[in-house]
Amino acid sequence: MKLRPVPVESNKRTLIGTVGYHLLRNHSVGPILLPDIRKMDWPDLVTVEEMNWGPIAIVQYFQTLKTPFDRVVFLVAIERKSRNIGAINIFQWKGGLPSEKQIQACIGDAATGVISVENLLVIGEFFKVWPKELYLVDVEPGPEAAGEHLTSQVDAKVPEILDTVRNIALNGVTAVDDVRFLKGDGIFREVDYGK
Repeated sequence: MKLRPVPVESNKRTLIGTVGYHLLRNHSVGPILLPDIRKMDWPDLVTVEEMNWGPIAIVQYFQTLKTPFDRVVFLVAIERKSRNIGAINIFQWKGGLPSEKQIQACIGDAATGVISVENLLVIGEFFKVWPKELYLVDVEPGPEAAGEHLTSQVDAKVPEILDTVRNIALNGVTAVDDVRFLKGDGIFREVDYGK
């Protein structure tokens, strides 16, 4: 991934949200880095939140906003096929929904307290709360393991993760970004994402 120069100040109302369970080592990269993201110098139009309250509560939050967000950036760690631990990918949400059965499964998981960015994306799409620009900064966590701290592979990537979150939050994606696309009807399929 190519790093960009220092971002310019965006005029878009932007939400940076971290999604993930606590105490699961690399799978908790969002919650672990949330304090660092909050300490960064952000323009007034940027809001930083932990987004682990459950998809229905998050949908209700978006529905009650007087001024909607123009851009949303979620920092997540999803185990994906054929990536090295610590690999960082940028995904742009392109909308669409999976089957009705899969939507019901997402809502069922949400009702039982499952924290899942896939469920959040699908439920938010179903209720039409997402802005045109929604991005995931997705870090490969490797196998799930209990623990308070990141492994050395992911810890070494923290500066790059924070730079990527900042750049996407302030600039969206640009020609230098290697962006992959997610759609609701393909979000639950196994895909080889490479190294």
